Amino acid sequence: MKERKLLNNRYQLLEAVGKGGMAVVYRAQDVMLERLVAVKILREDFSSDPDFQTQFRQEAKAAANLSHPNIITMHDFGLDEGQLFLVMEYVPGTDLKTLLKHRCRFSPEEAIPLLVQACAGIGYAHRAGLVHCDVKPHNMLVTPDMRLKVADFGIARALSTVHPGEKSDVVWGSPQYFSPEQAIGGIPTPASDVYSLGIIMYEMLTGSLPFRAGTDAELIRMHVKDDPPLISEMIPEIAPVLDQILKKVLSKEPSKRYRTADQLGRVLMNFGTVKPAQEPLIVGSEASGTFNANENAGPGSHEVDWASIGLGLAAMIAVLGLIPFWMWIYFLYNPPIR
Repeated sequence: MKERKLLNNRYQLLEAVGKGGMAVVYRAQDVMLERLVAVKILREDFSSDPDFQTQFRQEAKAAANLSHPNIITMHDFGLDEGQLFLVMEYVPGTDLKTLLKHRCRFSPEEAIPLLVQACAGIGYAHRAGLVHCDVKPHNMLVTPDMRLKVADFGIARALSTVHPGEKSDVVWGSPQYFSPEQAIGGIPTPASDVYSLGIIMYEMLTGSLPFRAGTDAELIRMHVKDDPPLISEMIPEIAPVLDQILKKVLSKEPSKRYRTADQLGRVLMNFGTVKPAQEPLIVGSEASGTFNANENAGPGSHEVDWASIGLGLAAMIAVLGLIPFWMWIYFLYNPPIR
């Protein structure tokens, strides 16, 4: 890519700000609207694949319809000189993976607000019928004022058309963060994104990934078979309730996890007001549209529902008050024999 190239006769590339295995990201100037944007230019071998081009356009259109404070807005996409590109809002800040490298680990007070924002953005996409497929800290940008935005919706799904046999790498996500079902080539669901959020949560709180291996095959086996060490054993000051949440999030069976990022986000939002409990975390069934009260109240929380108690007492009084009336009716029609 030549320096300061005018892409698609509209986007002036200013400087490269990121580079990965599939694309290079540039800070650019939209000369038409006179605003800064981020431009992601995909590798030529991806761009030249007809199936990928078709799938890429479909995913880009779906992602462009997402409008949420915790999702990077997509402005445009196209093909210029044989290379596919995406144009997104420019977000000043650093990706979460870089922050993790610099910070080593986050305290729960620092990590939970960021995770709640990630859940909000991904949960919004789930409600729109979209699965991210490649949730990882590299795809999360954090601004200087600690706002988090999720990027790259649908890219991993589009990549499945390029190398359909590489489901352990580029097809359904990154090996360190993908779910057990993704690891064995299954189709991702919202619960798959939830699992990936759990891996990120584990990494943020402990400073290390729950599974490490020298080969992708061994990493796949660990995702499918192994349970990670308890974070409360690694970091004694961590509240045990976080172990309970992570145990559910990192369940091998998708149906045993929180079903969407929204559900996980609601649990995490209440973590700061919840004291560690002696009883397990109880969560209702999202599939039925209902949730156990303990999901929002938190483990060990027993709030008294005074409104329900009051209604019950009123009903009891009303019933008892009818007894004299029915006795009067009975004796009216059945007078006592003198």
